This record gives sequence, structure tokens and C-alpha cells, in this order.
Amino acid sequence: MKLNYKKEYKKKLKENTHMAICNERRGSEQPRASEGKAFPLLILFLILNFAPAFAQEVSPNIPLPRVTFGVDRAQSVEDVSVTLELVALLTVLSLAPSIVIMMTSFTRIVIVLNFVKQALGTQNAPPNQMIIGLSLFLTFFVMAPTFNRVNEEAIQPYLAHEINYQDGLDKAIKPIREFMLRQTAEQDLALFIRASRLPNPNTIEDLGMGTIIPAFIISELKTAFIIGFLVYVPFLVIDMAVASILMSMGMMMLPPMMVSMPFKLILFVMVDGWSLIVQQLLLSFH
Repeated sequence: MKLNYKKEYKKKLKENTHMAICNERRGSEQPRASEGKAFPLLILFLILNFAPAFAQEVSPNIPLPRVTFGVDRAQSVEDVSVTLELVALLTVLSLAPSIVIMMTSFTRIVIVLNFVKQALGTQNAPPNQMIIGLSLFLTFFVMAPTFNRVNEEAIQPYLAHEINYQDGLDKAIKPIREFMLRQTAEQDLALFIRASRLPNPNTIEDLGMGTIIPAFIISELKTAFIIGFLVYVPFLVIDMAVASILMSMGMMMLPPMMVSMPFKLILFVMVDGWSLIVQQLLLSFH
């Protein structure tokens, strides 16, 4: 009985000690929480009280900018032309991604490079950002002669006030139009001419950009898929060979893609695949 009484006494003593420690911790945490809430209020109070006085002292020495928006009456024709130029520039900048995709070699290049990535079987190597970046630089390289003509025949004469806005736009479109026509198949042009239900044009100059651009995009897609098929065939042969070998060895549970990927990478590196792909892409535009 004495032993049981001692055990119960020790147990109650431990419980009382534990409760006392918990109460002390709670009491110490409450002031900290209140201090943490009071500190931001103190900072806000100081900002609201001393900010106006500080602004009055600093404003005479440091000029503060003021942004205003408004519409005023134009004093001359040049003011109107400058406004129209700004509106046209903002419009072109907003449509720049669509122009790069639809009217340049970007479509063919990015599709072929994606086919190469899928044929290799690598999930994230190279990453999509690198594929798009390489496609953009190759697009600028392919379109450099066309862009130089646009600069020499349209942009520079317009900036020198030798031609007006409409003539500059016509001369800027002409080199891009010629590039798209060189890469467009005749059957694709005929498709959109028939679909538009317009009379057959007598010359190429009679074709509108509304007919040339969709025909050019369709031709680029077809050419890119043809090149992608030719790229895919060697890697497909490697996959089939590895799959048949694994089946003959009874390793049906082993994924053929896992085994064939190193062989595809070795083959691609040995033949200098990236240089061959880029070379054939560049030659396909000439």
C-alpha cells in the first residue's frame, strides 16, 4: 500500500509540474504575440505622421515625376503622322509573334527540330526553350537577305522622308511576298484561289496576301512533315531491331525504348546529327 501511495504521489507531482511549465510558456508567448502585432502598427503610425513632413522637405530639392494622359488638338500634319506611326508601331509589335510564325521559315524549322527530339526519345533534352531559341536564330539567318532588302528598300527611304507610309509598306511587303511564293506549292495556291471564289489571276502580282499566307503555311507544314518522316525512319529501324532482339531473348518485360535510346544517341552523335539536320534545313530554303 505504501508503494502504491508513493507512486501516485510522484505521478501527481509530475502532472502539476508539467501544467505549471505549460502555463508559464503560454504566459510568455502571449506578450510576444501582442508585441509582434504592435510592431507593424507602430511602423504604420510613424509613416502616416512623418511622411507628409518628409515630402515637404524633399520636394523642393528633388523633382518628382508626374504622368499624365490626354488628347490634344494637333497643330500640324506632322503631329498626326507621328501619332499614326506610333499606333502602327504598337500594332506591329503586338502582331510580331504571329508575323514570325506565319510569314517566315520558323514553322518548318521548329516542327523538324521537334520531330528530331521525339525520334531520339529524350523527354526533356534538349528542352523546349532551347528548341524555340535555335529555331528563332535559324529563322533570322534564313530570312536575313529578305530583311536586308526590306531595310534598304522600305525602312531607310521612309526614315529619310523619300517615300510616304503607303509606298514604304508596299515595298516592305514585296521581298517577304517573294520569299513566301518561292516556298509555296502551286496546288496549295490553287486550293485557296478556288476557295476564295475569285477570278483566276493573270500574273503573280494579282495574288493577294490573304491567299498567299495560308497557302504558304500549308506548304511549310507539308514540307516539315516530309523532312520529319525522313528523320524518323533510321531511329524507327533501331527501335524495331532492339524490340525483335529482346523478344527473341525472352525479355518481354524490358521496355525496348530504354535499351534503344543509347544506341540512337550514339548513332546521332557519330554522324554529327545536329549539323546534318541544320544543313538540310538551310538547303531546303534554296
